[in-house]
Amino acid sequence: KLAMENNIDIIFLDDFGNPFSRVWHAKPGSTTLIRRRQLEIADNPEGLELAKEWILKKFKNQADFLKKLKKTRANKKEKLEEYIAYLEKSAEKIRILVGTIEEQRGSIMGYEGTAGKLYFSALSYVMPDKFKFNGRSRQPAKDEFNCLLNYGYGVLYSLVEKGCIISGLDPYIGFIHTDNYKKKSLTFDLIENFRIFADEAVVYLFSQRKVKRNYFKKLQNGMTLNKDGKAVLLEHLNKNLDKKMRYRGRNIKKRDVIQFECHRIANQLIKNN
Repeated sequence: KLAMENNIDIIFLDDFGNPFSRVWHAKPGSTTLIRRRQLEIADNPEGLELAKEWILKKFKNQADFLKKLKKTRANKKEKLEEYIAYLEKSAEKIRILVGTIEEQRGSIMGYEGTAGKLYFSALSYVMPDKFKFNGRSRQPAKDEFNCLLNYGYGVLYSLVEKGCIISGLDPYIGFIHTDNYKKKSLTFDLIENFRIFADEAVVYLFSQRKVKRNYFKKLQNGMTLNKDGKAVLLEHLNKNLDKKMRYRGRNIKKRDVIQFECHRIANQLIKNN
């Protein structure tokens, strides 16, 4: 009751960091108009432009992060520049798409998937030798990097879902991701803007050599974080989320950017009605 009175939602995560339940106050900011507009623009060019905006932001975040890593890794500068150039070319391919989501979904997913593989190859490239990894792996993770990253993304999923609910967006009505039954498609769409917050925290843990083998529990076909591993990750992820960044002319905490962006999207939907 105390948590609800103070607008603090309680989130339950599984061993892999996936939120499977939550408790929040009974006063979400939902409006019928916002949900109706989500459905309307999903089938017209306005929806494609919104989706492009999110993917382009993701690519920019990734390229900027690699540029930051490049500054302190002179011996890896040349290779990282190649990865950055590919991300920027992928962004141009997304930028010139026209039409509707339905017409361009395949192209978007294709460009995003290929760019993602290159981006994570770049992150593996800067990892300490014993922690290099071969691409993304989920449920369960096959390596320590993905184990930490999956749990970090799980935390971000819960923050994005909360942002949608409070701002009145329906987390189940997405644009890029399809509206499968019980799938929070919009949450999956919007998190693309914010994955970088978890990426930064996880890479920091490895670069500062704060990751220990005993933070992980072996599974039959992979691994998961144990209690100590989760505590270390959450400490540094929360520190990163509490750092301020520039957002539309203001310096605000990264975790608050998620809520501000959800409100901006909801307001944009109503304004353009």
